Amino acid sequence: MSGEGVVDSGGREFERVSDELRARMADGVYPLGTLMPPQRVLARELGVSRDTVQRVLKVLRNEGWIESRQGSGSRVIKMQRIHSSGTKAARPAQAVTLRSFINDAFEAPLVTLDVYTLTSESLDAHIRMQAERIRDREISPDRIAVRMLLPSEELRLPYPRTKDDPADLRLQNRLHEITKRHSASLREALRDLRTDDLVPAVDIGIRHVPLVPTFKLYLLNGNEALHGPYEVIERTIELDDGAEVVALDVLGLGATLTHYEREDDPNSPGTVFVGSMQSWFDSIWDMLAQ
Repeated sequence: MSGEGVVDSGGREFERVSDELRARMADGVYPLGTLMPPQRVLARELGVSRDTVQRVLKVLRNEGWIESRQGSGSRVIKMQRIHSSGTKAARPAQAVTLRSFINDAFEAPLVTLDVYTLTSESLDAHIRMQAERIRDREISPDRIAVRMLLPSEELRLPYPRTKDDPADLRLQNRLHEITKRHSASLREALRDLRTDDLVPAVDIGIRHVPLVPTFKLYLLNGNEALHGPYEVIERTIELDDGAEVVALDVLGLGATLTHYEREDDPNSPGTVFVGSMQSWFDSIWDMLAQ
């Protein structure tokens, strides 16, 4: 399908393409220092117009993911960094990505994934990737259990917000809509696996906590943790109505994550960290159930 002949559906297509390209850069599909595919190729592959691709690339430049030069294309200058002192540190640097950790976690018979995050969009993308692997018979877990902690919608979050007008709630309303959309999407992806008899047992739970996330946390099968602080940045955000606002925002995909894993030594830093963060997550989860 040619990108030139596509009529986009508006803000959702823009967000979908933005999320997809950020994920590809964060996961090393487009490695650091390399050129991204030409706009016409991206438009055709992603099923959108070249105008949408141009708008997305403008946002990615503002966020510091890419730099563009006339006649030279767009070069990747940022990716998600993951520091690991465990067994995965022996992998090539380009292989140590969030996708690689989640891929490994889903190869276990019993998959447990506990996530504390600002929104559900990154997790939705990864869950859908794993669902495709299951449908392709690449992996076949017996049980998948996903728990996610999100900030309460009643909170007035310090980010995202309009830089010069903290009382402007358009960006927070936009954040809530994005979260609702991706939460529904990942629920559907997991439930379809159970409905189609591809995974015998699937559990998905989402609870809203009255805390502002200052860090992102993934707990994988109770044995590994990925943890990193959110970095507040200034960027331009385009709203559904086409208006542009200068915002103070955080990008989870751009955060540096540190990887920890349990070891045989119960007093090792990795074992202590994973255990303490799992206990913290469980305590918050149980508190919200009361």
